[in-house]
Amino acid sequence: MANEQPQPDAPEGAAVFPLIPPELGVHPLLLAALHAYVFLEGSDVAVLNPAVAEEAMNYLVTYLQRLTGDELRRVREDVATLAGFAKSEQWPKQQVRFLQDFLKENGIGQ
Repeated sequence: MANEQPQPDAPEGAAVFPLIPPELGVHPLLLAALHAYVFLEGSDVAVLNPAVAEEAMNYLVTYLQRLTGDELRRVREDVATLAGFAKSEQWPKQQVRFLQDFLKENGIGQ
């Protein structure tokens, strides 16, 4: 069974996204995709092969670009919720900006 707590012994150079509380109501599949994206995009070469990471990230983004209608609306709302949460929790500006720009930067919903 999956543990809801992040593993404190993540290797040095592994990019991780903070644990998001369930009370925010953000769709778990979006959170899973964001966690994977951050890991693939931000982890050091010592942790992850860059070519493999890029290929996996491209597939991840391609699938997210398929969102339309109510699913896309929900993702937009959830990303806005996450960005607001990040600001209220005083996350670093770079992380807040990542959330604010995530959909546009990846051509999701355009």
